[in-house]
Amino acid sequence: MSDLTRRTAAELAALLAAKEVSSVEVTQAHLDRMAAVDGDVHAFLHVNTDEALAAAAAVDARRAAGEELAELAGVPIAVKDIIVTKGQVTTAASKILENWVPPYDATLVTKLRAAGMPILGKTNLDEFAMGSSTEHSAYGATRNPWDLERIPGGSGGGSAAAVAAFEAPLAIGTDTGGSIRQPAAVTGTVGTKPTYGGVSRYGLIALASSLDQAGPVSRTVLDSALLHEVIGGHDPLDSTSLPDPATGYVAAARSRDLKGVRVGIVKELGGEGYQEGVRRSFEQSVALLQQAGAEVVEVSCPSFEYALAAYYLILPAEASSNLAKFDGMRFGLRVEPTDGPVTAERVMAATRGAGFGDEVKRRIILGTYALSAGYYDAYYGSAQKVRTLIQRDFAAAFARADVLVSPTAPTTAFKFGEKLDDPMAMYLNDVATIPANLAGIPGLSLPSGLSDDGLPVGFQVLAPAREDARLYRVGGVLERLLTEKWGGPLLAQAPELEVASR
Repeated sequence: MSDLTRRTAAELAALLAAKEVSSVEVTQAHLDRMAAVDGDVHAFLHVNTDEALAAAAAVDARRAAGEELAELAGVPIAVKDIIVTKGQVTTAASKILENWVPPYDATLVTKLRAAGMPILGKTNLDEFAMGSSTEHSAYGATRNPWDLERIPGGSGGGSAAAVAAFEAPLAIGTDTGGSIRQPAAVTGTVGTKPTYGGVSRYGLIALASSLDQAGPVSRTVLDSALLHEVIGGHDPLDSTSLPDPATGYVAAARSRDLKGVRVGIVKELGGEGYQEGVRRSFEQSVALLQQAGAEVVEVSCPSFEYALAAYYLILPAEASSNLAKFDGMRFGLRVEPTDGPVTAERVMAATRGAGFGDEVKRRIILGTYALSAGYYDAYYGSAQKVRTLIQRDFAAAFARADVLVSPTAPTTAFKFGEKLDDPMAMYLNDVATIPANLAGIPGLSLPSGLSDDGLPVGFQVLAPAREDARLYRVGGVLERLLTEKWGGPLLAQAPELEVASR
């Protein structure tokens, strides 16, 4: 493996700034790595070789001419295939958008291009981001680089697997109920869900508009902070965008101690259902936070008991509305009935029947039912009331603690097919991550060690809305202590992928 693919984004940025290596060399090294291992991992749905190398060459030319460049200029990146990219296929991992090429860029893609970051390709996901395992992609599952028989999390398993397999130093994911943080946990990577509105949602193919949030996937906390400052900030094209500038995250990630920081352990996010190795790794990490000077307290958020149920009413309801535009009339797949009259209603039914997968259909049906006359107040309305209670629980908890912590996911990565026939068991994977989306607060997952099965465990840090810098301060200090304890990055302990046959 090229040494360049093992470097962090911050290290690559320093090498590029010093002109010790070119962006073309860095980008080509990652494209070569993708060619060698992605046949097994299947992190990417589309690879943009020519465009990535052209963007890299343009950055090299600007650097040679003495232009002032962004810190991450020349560092390549992968983008989840639910984020529109002009001139590049964007499918949301669904047959209904097969071969669709958008005429515009998402705002965060515009920012990546402006920063001079070559886009390697588009990563795999559960169809329309509905899932916790990336098994629901219409184009085949992504595999976990730690064990190719296991899932890489979801919905953004492709972005996490690409970073874990050293195919990309950075990636963009989206998090609706944990889809950045949960894949990060099971692949030994770092994933950040920013405050809702902290990163523009313009150009994200919407799943649930009040929950969706794009964010960074990386191998270190510092790298996530660097990328967050690139993609964050106000966007007039997004009516939910916050006016806050995306600053202070990198400085926070470089903090050396946690003196004066109060850390709250959420009573409801642990215990029954959590794997023993996950609990043990979490407790060891909390001890390290205390060693760094943090004060640890226990907090209770009783409404979290109802978070999963509320989420799986709000999300399907919003999804059924957002996905109504995929009707076979305007763009994407169009299927006409082979028998009987070709009416708008029959074309829509045939197109949606052929274009949507089982999980998407399940959630559309659930959401349509929850919004139907006679059931709206009983289901959707009640779920929104629970959402308010969860926000109040967070407010009370943050009155006692600066950040809250928990395991990111209750278990390590499970094997393919293990939970496909039991949707409820699959949904429970997001039990610790969902509350943050319902409240709109930021969250970060970083690797905290290996469980008894030799697979990565994630440690979650939550902060109040607009206080994303706290995530990076706590995460950066804990990561440094853990790396010292392990004698190097956790991913160095991952088994090497077989490349000899490629």
